Amino acid sequence: MGPVYDNEKENWRILTNKEIYAMVKKPTITETKRLHRLRWFGHVQRMEENRISKRVLCMNLETTRPRGRPRNRWQDEVRDDGSIVGGEEWQEKVYDREEAPENGKESPHSAHDNGMNE
Repeated sequence: MGPVYDNEKENWRILTNKEIYAMVKKPTITETKRLHRLRWFGHVQRMEENRISKRVLCMNLETTRPRGRPRNRWQDEVRDDGSIVGGEEWQEKVYDREEAPENGKESPHSAHDNGMNE
């Protein structure tokens, strides 16, 4: 996928990232990271309360944060991702494993899980 000829402007131009993603029909790395982060969050939320992963996720450290703009925590990213992908009631959707993603995209692991590798 190199440069393409633009008939309208009568010159060559380089494809934009959006055009390339539209051609290959694959999610961007940002979308992939978002979906993986939400998948892991849902997995941990459904765990029993005594599991280490669940305890660490729910842990509240009583320390002071450094001065300046606070860095985003993992939970902040998950909250933002959930509101982008799932709307207002995204936290309730965590417990419903059968619900399909709203964006209609197939899970990156679904082909692997079904035994069909590309």
